[in-house]
Amino acid sequence: MGRKSWFRYFQYDERKETPAEARNVLLIVAGLIAAVTFQAGVNPPGGVWQDTKDGPDGHSAGRAIYSYKTREFYIFLISNTLAFSTSIHLLVSLTHRFPFHFEVILATASMVVTYASSIFAVTPDDLVKFRYILLAAAVPFAIRFMLQVYTRLTRMVLKLESHISQFSPKIGPMTSPRISEPPYERQIVLPVNPNGENA
Repeated sequence: MGRKSWFRYFQYDERKETPAEARNVLLIVAGLIAAVTFQAGVNPPGGVWQDTKDGPDGHSAGRAIYSYKTREFYIFLISNTLAFSTSIHLLVSLTHRFPFHFEVILATASMVVTYASSIFAVTPDDLVKFRYILLAAAVPFAIRFMLQVYTRLTRMVLKLESHISQFSPKIGPMTSPRISEPPYERQIVLPVNPNGENA
């Protein structure tokens, strides 16, 4: 018997794991991703400037040092925001209909506002266009919404097709039209008079 791959060994198996166990694992992973990405947004790589300097190469206190590399800072912000938004979406979805679900939504919404305000505070306004960051934050929710709409439309189409197939008449094999035979000739019998001759 060959050695089993560790990748297949740790894969999710519906016959062994229950949905509750899978949900708990996903909650832990989503919580870790949310914590790491939140910390990266609040405290960006390289920290922030502690003083204000005027001039062509000047900077402002509280702005991210990493922001002078515009392209790299764009990639960092969009990727970090996408990961943070996806983890928040997972947390909210996996705790749906749980006790204190409203409190969970309130806490996650407050964390999102805190993350956004921190991003706006450390990012220079003239370097980064915030609409790209907001678009990255909306991507996970938009994808899930489109998948839900596609699933519902597919179910509606299948249901409609089943109804049509039930009520539509069954069409048999094509047959050639039957040619009617000519009517038989009737003999006309004339009444006979007493003399034996036809009238």
